[in-house]
Amino acid sequence: MLPADEFSAFPASPTFSVGDKALDGYSKKKYVCKLLFIFLLGHDIDFGHMEAVNLLSSNRYTEKQIGYLFISVLVNSNSELIRLINNAIKNDLASRNPTFMGLALHCIANVGSREMAEAFAGEIPKILVAGDTMDSVKQSAALCLLRLYRTSPDLVPMGDWTSRVVHLLNDQHLGVVTAATSLITTLAQKNPEEFKTSVSLAVSRLSRIVTSASTDLQDYTYYFVPAPWLSVKLLRLLQCYPPPDPAVRGRLTECLETILNKAQEPPKSKKVQHSNAKNAVLFEAISLIIHHDSEPNLLVRACNQLGQFLQHRETNLRYLALESMCTLASSEFSHEAVKTHIETVTNALKTERDVSVRQRAVDLLYAMCDRSNAQQIVAEMLSYLETADYSIREEIVLKVAILAEKYAVDYTWYVDTILNLIRIAGDYVSEEVWYRVIQIVINRDDVQGYAAKTVFEALQAPACHENLVKVGGYILGEFGNLIAGDPRSSPLIQFNLLHSKFHLCSVPTRALLLSTYIKFVNLFPEVKTTIQDVLRSDSQLKNADVELQQRAVEYLRLSTVASTDILATVLEEMPPFPERESSILAKLKKKKGPSTVTDLEEAKRERSADINGGPEPAPASASATSTPSPSADLLGLGAAPPAPVGPPPSSGGLLVDVFSDSPSAVAPLAPGSEDNFARFVCKNNGVLFENQLLQIGLKSEFRQNLGRMFIFYGNKTSTQFLSFTPTLICSDDLRANLSLQTKPVDPTVDGGAQVQQVVNIECVSDFTEAPVLNIQFRYGGTFQNVSVKLPITLNKFFQPTEMASQDFFQRWKQLSNPQQEVQNIFKAKHPMDTEITKAKIIGFGSALLEEVDPNPANFVGAGIIHTKTTQIGCLLRLEPNLQAQMYRLTLRTSKETVSQRLCELLSEQF
Repeated sequence: MLPADEFSAFPASPTFSVGDKALDGYSKKKYVCKLLFIFLLGHDIDFGHMEAVNLLSSNRYTEKQIGYLFISVLVNSNSELIRLINNAIKNDLASRNPTFMGLALHCIANVGSREMAEAFAGEIPKILVAGDTMDSVKQSAALCLLRLYRTSPDLVPMGDWTSRVVHLLNDQHLGVVTAATSLITTLAQKNPEEFKTSVSLAVSRLSRIVTSASTDLQDYTYYFVPAPWLSVKLLRLLQCYPPPDPAVRGRLTECLETILNKAQEPPKSKKVQHSNAKNAVLFEAISLIIHHDSEPNLLVRACNQLGQFLQHRETNLRYLALESMCTLASSEFSHEAVKTHIETVTNALKTERDVSVRQRAVDLLYAMCDRSNAQQIVAEMLSYLETADYSIREEIVLKVAILAEKYAVDYTWYVDTILNLIRIAGDYVSEEVWYRVIQIVINRDDVQGYAAKTVFEALQAPACHENLVKVGGYILGEFGNLIAGDPRSSPLIQFNLLHSKFHLCSVPTRALLLSTYIKFVNLFPEVKTTIQDVLRSDSQLKNADVELQQRAVEYLRLSTVASTDILATVLEEMPPFPERESSILAKLKKKKGPSTVTDLEEAKRERSADINGGPEPAPASASATSTPSPSADLLGLGAAPPAPVGPPPSSGGLLVDVFSDSPSAVAPLAPGSEDNFARFVCKNNGVLFENQLLQIGLKSEFRQNLGRMFIFYGNKTSTQFLSFTPTLICSDDLRANLSLQTKPVDPTVDGGAQVQQVVNIECVSDFTEAPVLNIQFRYGGTFQNVSVKLPITLNKFFQPTEMASQDFFQRWKQLSNPQQEVQNIFKAKHPMDTEITKAKIIGFGSALLEEVDPNPANFVGAGIIHTKTTQIGCLLRLEPNLQAQMYRLTLRTSKETVSQRLCELLSEQF
């Protein structure tokens, strides 16, 4: 063999030759093998490709095998030889020689390019379902088609073969069934209706496997477990669908009971492979039981089985058991059964060496918590927090804060818990947590005196965390008068206690304390002189920080020139905060990423949870302060606007991506985009799009004509996304009526990571279209182009309006012109459930007016569409006909286009 540095001496000849003698097939194969070896050593190979293509035409297996191997490794999709390669593959596929067909299918799957998919995606399904195809070729064809569908799903046509491929689940050869199950599962995730007949066949095949003895399936029995891989794949396929019909469900229940029973049997082998295979099937069966959530007995049995794993010597089993029980805890049927394991879980929290298992134990305690055990669980989590791993402390703090608020019967316990939380892990207590405790104290008169007394006592400790100083400053500034009658907490003592912490705090906390001091001037006139001396000192009036200097100057002037009445008005007690979603819960959801739980499961959890409602908190600040509070400008639109995102039209009228160097055209809308878009009409949060590579989640909030949308891009693979470029595309008409502003995201998204993009929205005038979100990136060298409709619809700018019956019908009559009313009579697409209908109308944005319509079965709503240019009043009336399974929807607004658009959007929801 020649030395590596002499390879460049070879001419770039299209053929190998020795003198004037052409090489025979064996020699070609030998030299192509050497080229492969050279390539594996790290050298570039720029010759010999044609010889490898020539080997494909050989009738010898070894020569053809080496040719395909070389092509799979070294030929890229842009090669000039790709047409010759495709012709050779077509010849082998048409040869009906199972060995050659297998080699060709393996090559297609290994290359997996769009060119391969375009050439063979229509041919491979025919081979798969042909009656005379060998079993080994069927296996290869199924897996090859799966590979092409994963890389180019738009090029794999759905047709007659889809109904025939389902029947491969009945094939006698279990290898074919295993490959077909993998294919059907992936296809069913995108096209569930096409493959719903696979459910009964999968249950039938699963029943035959779990009831067979290990000797019946000798070729597919792995350490006394019959066909474990196929069993797992069948169970995963069944998780793509809801519970089947009663007849099939009974057989499936028997299968699941048999799997649970076998888990209780003594092991037939002491080898780890046996237990791994057995437990793999068991955990997948439990996942299916949890997915269906319809059989109480199975759910309880699954919970008891998982409970046995909580003390297993295998760390992986303990982890999986805790993870599965977290999901079981959300089921109304198994929640009580999960709670019986609370002692075991708390013990795992204390003794487990693996931090990931401890984190799952925390998650399970959080999931199983209710009013009956809230104080015990919160106490255990607080105890663990003192020694918890730093990587999970912030999450534990959030969960403790949520549970303490959610299940607080006595709010004095809640105040004690949060202050204890700040003492133990103050560095991990985010602003949302201490905002929340302040908000609850302000909204509940019965706890204000206790809170003032408690924070006063806590501040007397020699070392206090800064977050405790913030809470103490805010609460004493508002309610210090409630404890001022006690000589031990007189106004001067309160002031001196707070001021003793002043020099140790950061600038934002000092600013808050200055606001507290001016509040004291109003609450306690006897300390006015002392406070003025502090404000007058050089350290305040000449402070290097402009915010502190401005506050000191303004507060000093206010305390000097304002009368008592003016001070009392300007510095009056903070009013109660409006009720809205807990910001702590929102932060925890953000930390965990967008949820993939279905809407029905979320609604079920919300109905079953016993939650203390609470309003949104805000930090303390006096009315006179010049700095807006963190709760001000809720949508963050007061800042200087960034460059608009919408791509401007070019001179040729084409839409151009202003953030991308790629000239690629915008892809058509992804399959299912319209359905996902419709689901977001009545909700603001959830998963907008998901495929094998990318998940796109949304969280949005709207107020009047302004909105903010958080878009989360999740990389589901272990490989980086490069040149990642999301672009919002709007037509000229839409751009005139809807202003969208955002910034580009990081062009590199690491494997398993998630990046966030914020879109600021302003509704200028009413609109009918929706912007398109186009994402382009490179994955593993392949260009990816995805487009989805972004759910920004006119109803998002609805503000609900409460109206009495008389006012409603008076306004209804005023909007009686034909162009102001739009009516639609349509067939119900979903079950006509009253509660779901109410939830959708409220989610649509209007107020749901009770006892307004003379017919109690009808639904009536009212609201105002806010745009920058005008406000449009809207009244709606939905009349269900249960017997005919139909609805009549009537909308009246002062603008015809608005009535038409709102009617279209709402009609699609029922």
